[in-house]
Amino acid sequence: MQKSKHAKIKKTQPKKTPKTPKKTKNATTDKITNTNQSTQKAYKLLSESLSISHSKAKSLIDRGLVSADGKKLTLARIPLPKGVRFSIRQVQEVRIIHKDEDIMCVDKPAFMDSYEVERECQDKQGKEWKLLHRLDKETSGCLLLVKHNSDFAKKALDEFVKNRVYKLYNALVSGIINDEQEISLPLLIHKGKSAKTIAISQSVAQKAKNAKSATTHIAPKFIQGKKTLLDVRILTGRTHQIRAHLQAIGHPLIGDTLYGGLNASRLMLHASEIRIFEYVFTSKLPSEFDFRS
Repeated sequence: MQKSKHAKIKKTQPKKTPKTPKKTKNATTDKITNTNQSTQKAYKLLSESLSISHSKAKSLIDRGLVSADGKKLTLARIPLPKGVRFSIRQVQEVRIIHKDEDIMCVDKPAFMDSYEVERECQDKQGKEWKLLHRLDKETSGCLLLVKHNSDFAKKALDEFVKNRVYKLYNALVSGIINDEQEISLPLLIHKGKSAKTIAISQSVAQKAKNAKSATTHIAPKFIQGKKTLLDVRILTGRTHQIRAHLQAIGHPLIGDTLYGGLNASRLMLHASEIRIFEYVFTSKLPSEFDFRS
């Protein structure tokens, strides 16, 4: 991995946070056995099992936090039989990696929307903090916030617009990738029942109105069995860029069922490092990615 060409790199260490009660290996669940005797929609059964409102039950399912008999629920209205066993995944807290007068980097948990992270930071750190960029709800890792309308915020946003921000991800994919490669395939957002990004050829892109250029660099970090852990650098910042590009080369992200990946407890994509100006922020790879044991 090449070093950034900034004049000076300032390493930051995560701030110590107060100890919280110890949880199991990043997949803490509360299991409830539903005793309702009739088949009902998933959110209604969950609502009865947890004694929560229908809207709260829907929210838990929509966020990807609920499994029924060991299988992740993706639709709140799907009918379920009597006696189904629910598992509720607990979302980790937002952790501050670094904060100064200009910028804040937080460790975003998976299953948490970027704007939800922003609201939590505003509640605890001040209303002036705004997102500088976003991560998919299912993606964890480094997320940056800056003070709204500050001179620093305007300069930082310009760095993103001009693709001068170094972004490194770790991705766990199906199949074996032995060599580094660069994926330069234009992307097109397909709007339908499930909006998704599609990688297309250069010739098709010339005829498409809304195709966007996109470049992703991947390098194998560890291989075991039929899985590969990758270092992934994106040289552009398109919606679902990594997910669409990995699907296009036949190695979808594990846990990314929208793009043809194997079912898993979460989407196996983590924003492990980001560099902007003299700052370098890093986030430790979550335990779910350690498949070597």
